[in-house]
Amino acid sequence: KLLRNRIPPAVPGIMFLSGGQSELEATLNLNAMNQGSNPWHVSFSYARALQNTCLKTWGGREENVKAAQDTLLTRAKANSLAQLGKYTGEGESEDAKEGMFVKGYTY
Repeated sequence: KLLRNRIPPAVPGIMFLSGGQSELEATLNLNAMNQGSNPWHVSFSYARALQNTCLKTWGGREENVKAAQDTLLTRAKANSLAQLGKYTGEGESEDAKEGMFVKGYTY
C-alpha cells in the first residue's frame, strides 16, 4: 500500500536489495511483494540470495560442481515462482535458511 501511495505507476520497476536476509527470507519477501497486482515490476537484486548456497555447496571443488548446479537451479526456480507470487517455500534446504548479515560489511 505504501508503494502504491508514493510511487507513480509510470515507474517501470522497483528493485530491492536482499542483503542480510537468508535466501529463504529474501524469496519469501519477494513472493509477498508480488501477491497483489502492481503497476510496476517488483523484484530484488538476486546476487547473494541466489548464489550463497551454490557457492557454499561448490566450495571450489570439482566433485561438487553438479550439486552446486542443482542448488542454483533450485534457487532460480524458487525466485522465479516468487517473482510471480506463487512461491510456497517447499523443499528449501537448511543452508537457504541461514542469514547472510555480516556486521560492518563493505563493498
